[in-house]
Amino acid sequence: MNSNRPDVTDEDIGMRAFHIRKAKAVERAIDRLRQGIRPSWDMFTQKDLADLNWILGELWAFEKRADWEDLHFSKLTPEDVVDIVAISRKLREDPHDTVETLEHIGDIIRIRSS
Repeated sequence: MNSNRPDVTDEDIGMRAFHIRKAKAVERAIDRLRQGIRPSWDMFTQKDLADLNWILGELWAFEKRADWEDLHFSKLTPEDVVDIVAISRKLREDPHDTVETLEHIGDIIRIRSS
């Protein structure tokens, strides 16, 4: 290990970089979503937004980068967001079928992206 970096491994650096990229991608997605549903944005609680943030982070980690870039969050409806938040809560309670659930959320967004 390099003596210039005390107790920091390349794996630690890689994981931190991953988390930063994920957080930035989710932040951009949330900003686009908020712009798209601006009049309805205030109907969502802080818990709703925390759940939305979490599931979009999971979706970002799951999707291929090119596929993520093709998702148009600004085209989602408030009803889509309510559905995504509900799916997110269900997944947190029972993490079975995670891949299918993330594919379903991706499909909700892809339908609006076309």
